[in-house]
Amino acid sequence: MAKITVDFAQNVGKVKPMHAVNNGPVHKFAVDQRISNLQAFIDAGIPYARNHDASFFATYGGNHTVDVNFIFTDWSKDPYDPASYDFVCTDELMRVHEAAGVKPFYRLGSRIEHEIKKYNTLPPPDFKKWAIVCEHIIRHYNEGWADGMHMGIEYWEIWNEPNLDPDDSKHKRCWGGTAKQFYELFRITLEHLKEKFPHLKIGGPSCACILGEAWIYELFQSLGEVKPDFFSWHIYAKDVEWVREVIHRVQGYLKKSNLTKTESILNEWNYVRGWTGDDWIYSLKTEKNLKGSAFIASTMLMSQYEPLDMLMYYDARPCGMNGMFKTDMVCEKLKGYYPFYMFNQLYKLDHAVKVERDDINVYVAGAVGDEQNVMLSYFNDDDNLGDKEVKVEFKNVANDGKVKLEYYVLDENHDCELVREEIFTTTEFSAYIKLPIYTTMLLKIVKA
Repeated sequence: MAKITVDFAQNVGKVKPMHAVNNGPVHKFAVDQRISNLQAFIDAGIPYARNHDASFFATYGGNHTVDVNFIFTDWSKDPYDPASYDFVCTDELMRVHEAAGVKPFYRLGSRIEHEIKKYNTLPPPDFKKWAIVCEHIIRHYNEGWADGMHMGIEYWEIWNEPNLDPDDSKHKRCWGGTAKQFYELFRITLEHLKEKFPHLKIGGPSCACILGEAWIYELFQSLGEVKPDFFSWHIYAKDVEWVREVIHRVQGYLKKSNLTKTESILNEWNYVRGWTGDDWIYSLKTEKNLKGSAFIASTMLMSQYEPLDMLMYYDARPCGMNGMFKTDMVCEKLKGYYPFYMFNQLYKLDHAVKVERDDINVYVAGAVGDEQNVMLSYFNDDDNLGDKEVKVEFKNVANDGKVKLEYYVLDENHDCELVREEIFTTTEFSAYIKLPIYTTMLLKIVKA
């Protein structure tokens, strides 16, 4: 029997935003509204949405949205002139974020380009001018410049996966120049934006981090006096423990480079067994089923207690890698939606509490506030594992006479539904649970 201990008296810090995503709700204000998942985002309390790859999706605005070259379309124009910019489609996307209570995490740069010819991932013609354009995008959304908004967007990310392909590659998908050219662009932009907006968090560059630590160290060494507020990076995996290992590896990169105040943000992740052939097909199917939901839940729960500041799931945009909503009917939730809703039942509370476990395949996190909540999930990539008997010991429960323990289950037959209730009159008690593989549970202790 697996054993979990939750001590509600031991405060281990805030519950971190591990249920953030890439891309926001599907909803339209400017045209006739037909299908929307706005309320689902509200219900799940999604804290942040990174807008990388938003321009793939027509309902967001397609190739008129978010990316620097889609907002500033003619590099012969004056970057200080509001007439040089086209904000219309991105403005509506930002209003949808506001309506959902989701804070944008703005990626400055371009979507990935898989096309045979590259257009917007090539090095900008003038790095300083590119930085000035980015400055005015920020001013538009935070300071009202050019009939803009006052959104208070905190996170601004410079580029995406510039290290995905080596310098000698003939098919560079995210950065068409050399590593040294990118280091220069990153430094110039970082210095310029931090000078103009010292109160904002400027960072990046969304590294495909495990593809070469030398590249990362050289980037850090190329910086001047100004340091990034956050380092963003990506990993796709089939093993939650591998994600944990890379979290610590990245922390080592930052420590070795004396970037101890720089946040570590994993802002692309999902289940991937392999990128080609049958493994890729299996991965896409898994991302949309119960196993994929257990990977989501387990990664969130593991990361809460590790040196990581935020997780951003890829992707909430209607696409092959969206395990939250049906691609052609986004108002219908998939199994992968519910871990976000369940984790939010921790996130909205005052702080996380200490947990202990003796089974590597059962992940858990707890939090306390108006309620005392625990979330657990059973995941391993081996599809043939059997049921798991789990004992959850609750210690130092706030109980002024009687509390109710509610069991909410996410499995093949339930979508975070209440299946059981128990009453307890003591401050220490235990729950005995049978967990089939890939089951996720939310245990809520509330006043009876």
